Amino acid sequence: MAQFFEIHPDNPQPRLLKQAVALLARGGVAAVPTDSSYALVCHLDDKAAADSLRRIRGVDDKHHLTILCRDLSELANYARVGNQQFRLLKAATPGPYTFILEASKEVPRRLSHPSRKTIGLRVPDHKTLQALLELHGSPLLATTLIPRGETEPLNDAEDIRRLFEHELAAVIDAGACPLEATSVIDLTGMSDGGEAVVVRHGRGDLAVLGL
Repeated sequence: MAQFFEIHPDNPQPRLLKQAVALLARGGVAAVPTDSSYALVCHLDDKAAADSLRRIRGVDDKHHLTILCRDLSELANYARVGNQQFRLLKAATPGPYTFILEASKEVPRRLSHPSRKTIGLRVPDHKTLQALLELHGSPLLATTLIPRGETEPLNDAEDIRRLFEHELAAVIDAGACPLEATSVIDLTGMSDGGEAVVVRHGRGDLAVLGL
């Protein structure tokens, strides 16, 4: 049964978020609000938790998962980032963008794309999620919370609790968040002099990136 945490959107309560962090440390999967829609998150280095996350989301091991980072410097630990890529990332973080980059050796091999060795990364602009990441002390593995058989993400904590209370360890309610997935930008081609490629135009404004 999922624990339900009501978090103040402007002043997140560390006491409650620490309880959520403890559930993640024990291998739980949590539903958290972001600056796009709700997401499912789990511990980055826990294979069983990652398998649970995929099962709840209804995707296989070929589905690109995302690493949520606290800031750009942390993101750079998990990806190979050149100067051009860095400038573009700096212009758009934090924000509702997911960037596909070549994975560094810090990323567990099982998490990178099986054929391309790439990974999705992002720095969310959401006070509660940033507070959770800070208390967790390291990135979280994530995927947009889209119910099985649906195409739209969820953004209401009560709906999420009703649908997933027997599958999740925690649901964090900091008020409704936007109902739109992130924009996904593939930056891998920039390593060879190519350009950024828009994989999905979502909530993030592409003009910020000059695209």
